[in-house]
Amino acid sequence: MSRLLEEKQERYAWAAEAVRALQEELDGLSAAGSLMVPQEPGGWWHQYVCPNHDTELLFDERDVDPAYFLCPHGCRIEGDAYRGAWLVFKHQSLARSALQAAAVYAAVREESYAQLGKRLLVEYAAQFPQYPVHPEAQSWMLKGRAFHQALTEAIWSTTMLRAYLLLLDEGVAFTGEEERIIGTLLDMLEGSMTEYRHILIHERDNAENNYTAWLNAALSCVYAARGQQSELESLVTDKGGFLHHLTIGVKPDQLEFEGSVYYHIFVLRAYLISAEMAARFGVDLYDAGGEQGQSMQGMFEALSQLADDRGELPALHDGPMARLPYAREIAEIMEQGLAQYRLAELEPILREANRQMGAREGERCSLESLLYGQGELGSSSSGRGAADGAGAPTGEAALEAAAATDTSAGEPTTDQPGTSPAASAPRRSRLWAESGFVLGRVSGSKLSFLADFGEHGGSHGHDDKLHLTLMHSAGSLTPDLGMVPYGSALRKSWFAETASHNTVSIGGASQAPHTGRCLRFEENGSYVSVWLQSTDAYVGWRLDRHLLLMGEWMLDWYEVEAADGREDAIEWWMHPVVPVETDWLAASDGMVGGDGREFYTVYTQDEERLLPLASRFVPAPADDAAGSAAASIHYQVACGEVVTHTALVGADQELLSVITPGTSVDPSLPLTALLHRQFGTHAAFIHTYRAADTGCVLRSRSRSEIELEADGQSWRVQLTPDRGLVWEEMSRAGGEKCR
Repeated sequence: MSRLLEEKQERYAWAAEAVRALQEELDGLSAAGSLMVPQEPGGWWHQYVCPNHDTELLFDERDVDPAYFLCPHGCRIEGDAYRGAWLVFKHQSLARSALQAAAVYAAVREESYAQLGKRLLVEYAAQFPQYPVHPEAQSWMLKGRAFHQALTEAIWSTTMLRAYLLLLDEGVAFTGEEERIIGTLLDMLEGSMTEYRHILIHERDNAENNYTAWLNAALSCVYAARGQQSELESLVTDKGGFLHHLTIGVKPDQLEFEGSVYYHIFVLRAYLISAEMAARFGVDLYDAGGEQGQSMQGMFEALSQLADDRGELPALHDGPMARLPYAREIAEIMEQGLAQYRLAELEPILREANRQMGAREGERCSLESLLYGQGELGSSSSGRGAADGAGAPTGEAALEAAAATDTSAGEPTTDQPGTSPAASAPRRSRLWAESGFVLGRVSGSKLSFLADFGEHGGSHGHDDKLHLTLMHSAGSLTPDLGMVPYGSALRKSWFAETASHNTVSIGGASQAPHTGRCLRFEENGSYVSVWLQSTDAYVGWRLDRHLLLMGEWMLDWYEVEAADGREDAIEWWMHPVVPVETDWLAASDGMVGGDGREFYTVYTQDEERLLPLASRFVPAPADDAAGSAAASIHYQVACGEVVTHTALVGADQELLSVITPGTSVDPSLPLTALLHRQFGTHAAFIHTYRAADTGCVLRSRSRSEIELEADGQSWRVQLTPDRGLVWEEMSRAGGEKCR
């Protein structure tokens, strides 16, 4: 990479600004005395969560030895577990500072930054043998030294060793004693990572685990640092190695096998580090493929399709909705996706990650951009092409290729969120049949949806089959709420449970871990129709969700029926994350607690959770054949947009608004959920959404037929046993067919 970063910051304004900000940050940390290697090993970062608010605690990299840890709401938390978790953040922050110092030196050639990077590397290498194999790690963990988990240690080591390699690339010399100390670190990392690979792959027969990808990445860095090409090549081809893991850890539809976007990015980042190390030996892994066609390019394309129009990625199964370290990880891989594969559709995701890191308009601003960014945003023609299969240019060649094809160099960027060229391109529906997700989009519609019917996801899965995420072009309305750090009690008692998802529960209990199925996926450009089914969520019950997106409106028809005739409470949940407006009656006559509030009970992990009721829809006398009445809900979306939600409430049903925990970003900030419920053997929950301040008119004509009217047009929609939803457009006056 010799002179690449130096020339990059001379050529591009964004790179020069990034270098300046990174210098200031390092100078401030040095002045504060906070760039000192702790003699204590780290713990488990997931325990860095407030026990009162279930919110991740604050981390300030300037701190050296804090006596307590603050939550965003002002709680002062003390204890060994929290200190151990803080130390994880501190060790990772110092590794990042080492890489940052190396990058700044490569850009500006100021010796002090090379010396800072060297010092951190050598001090950590000297301290590492002093850390014990962690005595406090939980029994299920592969134990590390600097951290509870070998997984965390592998991630940390890849950052440290990339800093070491960058310094070597830039001609920084290490003394013989420094090389000896670093050599000991390399020996120990090779020994532990090799041992853990053997345990995971051969003893536990769990080669597909996301751990494996990171153990591979760490060993790839060790082999690159030592110049051991044959060992790296063996790591690529052996059992559990790069090619094998790509085959078994990623499904043929290009999604990581756990069905989590977070772990998809987690594994893809490890793959990219392995590929970066392999490229040092002339081994090209960027175009490598699994046995069913899995590839890194395919994994990037899947992310581009899953992202909403703003560039936000869904928090399917375990994973945060937003946090700074995650935004950095997203930025790191998106820069490489843009550079390696010319995938312009990744740009909105990169811009959103940059916004989460503090860039108001999504401009490049980070260490990740300085290391991997090429050219200017809006010009994605640098890097390798999907058709030519040639190796990506590196070093000066990469810079020259970016400059030769960049038509916007030096021009100021004024893009607003969602207005980049990539964001305005037509986006299609998609079925991930093996992973069990389906995405519905119609050209010109502001509405879209994402539904989950696939495998449970193992230890990172949720009880959420037939969950629906409803999206608007200005932002998601009813997303998956994400996952709190695993040390939070709400992980299993709320966020993994059925009641926290936009699907149906029976009797207040969560679904059993299972796999649903997609019985219909049909699109023709003007509509998309989906039929999802689950028969194993609850013994003796069948769940069928029918979704129809028709341009300006969307229909959600959820049928539930007991096969054996049993009766129970059937509950349809929806969790908007935007302001909700209704004109229903306020709930009152406190049934629990004596504080004037009425509560609703859900059962999670063998315990009861009481959720306050906010309001109740009381139907007026109905005028349709089934005795139903329509209730309206308004969602206030970003940019002044409104979505009107209409619910068809039967005579034996009730519609409630319920106060629940908030998103995983801050569960203590409550949300208002919708609960549509009925007691019996069968229930039909019929809802429509329209991107306008007036909703659809709904009338029930029979148990299996409704009439829907919007903007002067009407449709007759029937639910059939063999085809799911069928519909025909009618004239408003006389019911005459229009098509």
